[in-house]
Amino acid sequence: MKTDIQIAQEAYLEPVTKVAEKLQIPEDALELYGKYKAKISDEYLDKISGNPEGKLILVTAINPTPAGEGKTTTSVGLGQAFASLGKKAVITLREPSLGPCFGIKGGAAGGGYSQVVPMEDLNLHFTGDFHAITSANNLLAALLDNHIQQGNELGIDPRAVVWKRCMDMNDRVLRNIVVGLGSRADGVVREDHFVITVASEIMAVLCLAADMKDLKERLGRMVVAYNYQGKPVTAAELNAVGSMAALLKDAMKPNLIQTLEHTPALIHGGPFANIAHGCSSLRSTRAALRMADYVITEAGFGADLGAEKFFDIKCRIGSLHPDAVVLVATIRALKYHGGALRTNLGKEDLDALKKGIVNLAKHIENLHKYHVPVIVTLNSFVTDTEAEIACVKQFCQDRDCEFALSQVWEKGGEGGIALADKILETLEEKESGFQVLYKDDLSLREKIETITREIYGGKEVHYSSQAQKQLDQLEALGFGTLPVCMAKTQYSLSDDPELLGSPRDFTLNVREAYVSAGAGFVVVLTGAVMTMPGLSKNPAAFQIDVNEDGIITGLF
Repeated sequence: MKTDIQIAQEAYLEPVTKVAEKLQIPEDALELYGKYKAKISDEYLDKISGNPEGKLILVTAINPTPAGEGKTTTSVGLGQAFASLGKKAVITLREPSLGPCFGIKGGAAGGGYSQVVPMEDLNLHFTGDFHAITSANNLLAALLDNHIQQGNELGIDPRAVVWKRCMDMNDRVLRNIVVGLGSRADGVVREDHFVITVASEIMAVLCLAADMKDLKERLGRMVVAYNYQGKPVTAAELNAVGSMAALLKDAMKPNLIQTLEHTPALIHGGPFANIAHGCSSLRSTRAALRMADYVITEAGFGADLGAEKFFDIKCRIGSLHPDAVVLVATIRALKYHGGALRTNLGKEDLDALKKGIVNLAKHIENLHKYHVPVIVTLNSFVTDTEAEIACVKQFCQDRDCEFALSQVWEKGGEGGIALADKILETLEEKESGFQVLYKDDLSLREKIETITREIYGGKEVHYSSQAQKQLDQLEALGFGTLPVCMAKTQYSLSDDPELLGSPRDFTLNVREAYVSAGAGFVVVLTGAVMTMPGLSKNPAAFQIDVNEDGIITGLF
């Protein structure tokens, strides 16, 4: 069996100019990064802004397990299936982060015969967008500390600096550090912190900004610290906006690449879904809707995180109206949620399947609350039995939910035709009545408790004393009307990663809250979730290498 990277490296890639022709993008609208990657110019995006919009299809999943679910693989394969049916389709995905790529999760290019390529470029430096975001983030941090050092005219309280430095790597020792040690000229001594680049507010800002004007306004609103009177200090007050925008100028442009079957794919932005809002850029989604008849996008991790934030943050801010949702599951993952051991997931086990399918049931229930048609797809494995597949199919049909089997990992677009046909049928028969879960005028606590009760299945929320003070302060400062971005473990509907299946009536623990005023949401940290991940004992980095011919191996 060939590995994903072997399949990708053996594939024939069309020049990106030829891929662009499928969307009627002229060559002079492309800014080329070699033969197979390009950015789309601002001028062209403005030119197509009045085009009619296509159908927006979100791909999400059950809570992830070590067995794997294949959400990105399904997204890519579905785009290929639409293209093979003669439909004008485009895929919009996030850019992978180096942290999980070298950590435990691996890359994010799909898998098998449903990948976006060039796979190595995408999973590593790509077009430099993450480097630009990291640089802009750390420029702001440097300007902030320099302001304090140079007289501190804004009266910033060094104990109330909330802007953190970032890097796109899992490095736990940088979570809590001390800066400014040394001589008087080396700065003011204070505690500082790092987050991973995909958790930086600048990543969220870039992914939610409509254009350069909007980007600069959002950058300017970002709260970096509080003064001695407890009032917020913004990036605009530090005169940091222009220089940050200059670093982000090219990163604002969506990236165009292709799938293994040459279907166009816009890859842009990459906020984590467990600690940020987990969606590709609003700009790339809007562009895709004006380029194609069918747009397939995805949201990170399970539907309790990615889909909820896609609907309640991205769609709310961007006035998007999704037409259908694909919910990805695997027999193996459902059995894992039902208590089956990882070593036994390849064996038929209807008892474990029936116990674990409650996780799928909860996600179906949740998605129906947004009034968007739902199609469940099983990402097929060779170990799945007919009895297991029939069990899941009947379960979905009993819940007024469409069902289709997906074999895109093995067969590429051909393996996704059944799913594509089911989506087309659903779009014809059912109209989306999309609506967000909660209204803007609810208090921050009411929003948190609504998500806890309606999406997670919890009974109540416990707030630390710190979180209570922070929420009170944020509402007093006028941030109470913003949506909330829940930072929570991806492995469970609760904030405890060990609670699999569909836990009920638990208490969600909120330990901290802060505003991302530029992005336009309040971040709520729950449980033990970290904004700077660490590496495992045997990280994926141990397997990655490059040979004498420059061929990279070990990426997955």
